[in-house]
Amino acid sequence: MRYLQYRQTEEIGYITIDNMQEFNTLTMALLEELDNLLKQIAKAREVKVVVFEGSDKVFCAGHSLREIESMTENEVLKLFQTCQTVMRTIRELPQLVISKVKKAAVAAGCQLVAASDMAIASEDAKFATPGINSGLFCSTPAVFLSRNIGRKKAVEMLFTGNSISAEEALQHGLVNKVVPPELLDIETEKLAKEVTKQSLNIIELGKRQFYQQINMEDFQALNYATEVIALNSKHPDAQEGIRAFFEKRQPVWTDSKTVI
Repeated sequence: MRYLQYRQTEEIGYITIDNMQEFNTLTMALLEELDNLLKQIAKAREVKVVVFEGSDKVFCAGHSLREIESMTENEVLKLFQTCQTVMRTIRELPQLVISKVKKAAVAAGCQLVAASDMAIASEDAKFATPGINSGLFCSTPAVFLSRNIGRKKAVEMLFTGNSISAEEALQHGLVNKVVPPELLDIETEKLAKEVTKQSLNIIELGKRQFYQQINMEDFQALNYATEVIALNSKHPDAQEGIRAFFEKRQPVWTDSKTVI
């Protein structure tokens, strides 16, 4: 890969955005690499958590304005459609996705954080959707941003272009945890391992159920959840987990490719 690095530590996969000549921008080439890598990870099912990380200088600076300026309107449309495909791949990934943010997450970089299932940030991190400052409103980042934080704060970020601190991001629900920079790696691994102790089959089932129900009306969601949990109860990993609970031992998950 040219713009990404991938390493695997036990059941955690780390994807490092490595496009520092462009401040880790999400170019077309990088997005295509990322989508292919995520699909390989999903198919292999060797990890239970995927962690996105940037560099010591920037997490991700969004899309490349230089690339956008050089493109035709149809080419720009294809670029953002490719980014949309990546966002859908993240959502449909059986693994849980965590963004680990050391420094700035800007525009589509902020979108990447918002689209992740969880996020952890260092005290030095900043978050911004400053497209409006360049006359290019952050329309696509606004989608996931507005589904993470309150409407008023989202509007403030989108229409002023101002950044918010890691503590503000925590306060408004964009990240799960803020830690000192020197503890970011340790705390990210600790959070990831709280997930990897679970069954990948049930992580996949739960992730799908969570995002399906979240925009439903209350009792439509409850009806859907009732059907899911009934099916879940007869999954081999659920049966093993229940037996392990009564036998006061750690469950041994199948982690097969069974799809519910």
